[in-house]
Amino acid sequence: MNITVVCIGKLKEKYWVSAIEEYSKRLSKYCTLSIDELKEERLPDNASAAEEEAVKLAEGRSILKRIKKEAYVISLEIQGQQLSSVKLADKIQQLGLEGKSDIVFVIGGSLGLSGEVSQRADYKLSFSSMTFPHQMMRVILLEQVYRAFKINKNESYHK
Repeated sequence: MNITVVCIGKLKEKYWVSAIEEYSKRLSKYCTLSIDELKEERLPDNASAAEEEAVKLAEGRSILKRIKKEAYVISLEIQGQQLSSVKLADKIQQLGLEGKSDIVFVIGGSLGLSGEVSQRADYKLSFSSMTFPHQMMRVILLEQVYRAFKINKNESYHK
């Protein structure tokens, strides 16, 4: 299975980079993982709603260019469906059984996702109704994908 994370912004802090490297190493046993970091658009100080929307649209176009037509897209959105770790494992397993071997997870920038990206998503996933920094969401996402593979292989992993 191929797992791609398309995300806005580059990780700068060493602790986030280290965590991503650790989960990438762990996931290499179960899937081919790629992380596609896209440029974060500049947002002027005291930006208007129109300027914020323009940034979301630009980032959205950048995201959509990186998604293959045949990919199954899961966008991370506050308004998405919340799943337990077991249900996420079931979802990933079911996609594999359906022959969907290219799964793309999309994490937007600080303003969220454009409507175009949300519409392209085959599934909208929410980790919480709370808002998290997009850098942290990468780590949380990879940990949960790793946990899903462990669950599906009936391998132990702390609860």
